[in-house]
Amino acid sequence: MALKKQLTSIDVFSLASGAMISTGIFVLPAIVFKIAGPAILISYFLAGVLILPALFSQLELATAIPKAGGSYFFAERILGSAAGTFTGFANWFTISLKSAFALVGIGAFATLIFPHLTEWELKIIAASFCVFFTVINLVSVKSSGKLQVVMVIALLVILGQFILFGYKSMDFSRVAQAFDFKWKEIFLVTGMVFISYGGLTNIASVAEEVKNPRKSLVLSTILAFVIVEIFYLLIILVLIGVMPPDELSQTLTPLSAAGQKFFETPILSRIELIITAVAAILAFVTTANAGIMTASRNPMSMSRDSLLPEMFAKVSKKKKIPYISVLFTSAFMLLVIFLLNLGQLAKVASLFMLLVFIMVNLSVIIIRFSRVSNYKPSFRAPLFPALQIAGIAGYLFLIFEMGWEIFTAAAGFLTLSIAWYFIYARKRVKRKSAFVHMVEKMVDPELMTAGTELEDELFEILMEMKEIHEDRFDTIIRKAKVFDLDHTVTRDDLFKLVADEIAKHWNSDPALIKLKLDRREEEASTVIYPGVAVPHAVPHIVIEGEHRFDIILVRDKHGIDWNDQGDVVYTAFFLIGTKDERNFHLKALMAIAQILQNPEFHKDWMQAKTGKELRSVILLTERQRSLREG
Repeated sequence: MALKKQLTSIDVFSLASGAMISTGIFVLPAIVFKIAGPAILISYFLAGVLILPALFSQLELATAIPKAGGSYFFAERILGSAAGTFTGFANWFTISLKSAFALVGIGAFATLIFPHLTEWELKIIAASFCVFFTVINLVSVKSSGKLQVVMVIALLVILGQFILFGYKSMDFSRVAQAFDFKWKEIFLVTGMVFISYGGLTNIASVAEEVKNPRKSLVLSTILAFVIVEIFYLLIILVLIGVMPPDELSQTLTPLSAAGQKFFETPILSRIELIITAVAAILAFVTTANAGIMTASRNPMSMSRDSLLPEMFAKVSKKKKIPYISVLFTSAFMLLVIFLLNLGQLAKVASLFMLLVFIMVNLSVIIIRFSRVSNYKPSFRAPLFPALQIAGIAGYLFLIFEMGWEIFTAAAGFLTLSIAWYFIYARKRVKRKSAFVHMVEKMVDPELMTAGTELEDELFEILMEMKEIHEDRFDTIIRKAKVFDLDHTVTRDDLFKLVADEIAKHWNSDPALIKLKLDRREEEASTVIYPGVAVPHAVPHIVIEGEHRFDIILVRDKHGIDWNDQGDVVYTAFFLIGTKDERNFHLKALMAIAQILQNPEFHKDWMQAKTGKELRSVILLTERQRSLREG
């Protein structure tokens, strides 16, 4: 069952922003300052640059294939079900774990406001937030999105005031020390803070629920990245300029500690402390809320594809929410909050995120080179394939910087994921990926069937994304006979070919049909656009019978010599109908006229490779569709 499109551009912006702003700015600066000192400013900048290959690749895939599951769905359809199984588990595990971390992080800042809270009470608070956001996500995706908007706006306002007041208290001589650094320390810290940007790409997991994803996803996500990156760099500047090095390296709540230095009076300092603590709590809960929403779409999407039991794909009839997946994800987060040692798992989760990013960049490379039809992203990642190759190399570099212990843990997870695929999923899945499609075409360039299933699925996704509700004209086009000629012919040759085809299916005399075609052309030329002919009378070819209407499509890239005046036709529509279909005949002519007026049609029509693609071009061209047949 399809999910309901409820998320607007501002919802997407808030989910992307909220997923980024958490420990990366409220806790991590103090930890990494111990390693690189003021040079952490450069590390945060480099981390922002390193996220760009994954971000751009994710956006390209999401605008072409806006389906729940995001990275999982891309990897499964493009790289294969085994790669999809690992990517799905890794993506779900990473987002869920980081969301649980965010909820636990509330405790460090809650103690600034309520110093007497015990460790158990802090866990209860974290678990309560988890339950609260689970309920919100079960009630309505729209409500969850709107709540996220309010929290993110409040968070950005608080961070804005922190930057404004902090700027006045800065010692700029400390900032200059940021450019006195060692590259080894810079790269180490870059790998650590890179995780701060990871949540940005998770928005692809809810792409299916976004209104007009071809526009909303790109603009909102890039805007979220730019704004949060600016906030990150300005906040790091303030921290370096306000906090003495020994104090910054010792605190776990750097913004709150720095905020107390903005004012001379104790009351104002206390107020700033509470404000920054509230901001931190808001940051953690927005990350958790976004995490529950995005992570839960992974098991749902995997279940749709038979890689997990079908219960995970269950969607509530009224709200269109994957409630089993939401509950399962939340239960895992609660388990993490109460039972697990988070320190080591955080590093493993970061590693999985990098592996997912590698899969995403590899997916863009494969699907571009496979040349699968109906892959039509509204946004294309720039500098292809150099950007993707650089991203993969950069992520591999960061992985090896983490050490062999973490790498071994990931290898174990990969082994378990692949084992699940071979034991449970392999016998249930028969899809051919874009990678297989590419390899088969390399072996046999004339082979056009390998990607049929994927091409059909991409076509249906495009129809759904464009919210196209088929009318009778579309139904006729789907089964229309297509002549894709590979040499120059005369109009007379074409009419003979078409007359034979009509006679075969309509049990008519081909000579009589050919005569009708010739007579209509003698009355007036049917070339209505340069290179386009729509031979028709009123109606064009009248056949005995009732309630029958067909269309024959013709393309000849080499041109059809149409008449003695030198007209050359590359595209022709032949309309055939019974006498009672006169009204629909006129509607079909109107539909064709609208299609031909679309500037994208002619380019896509001439670039199509098969008859199926030619039909798809017509079906996907925007026009006013009739809600009624006839």
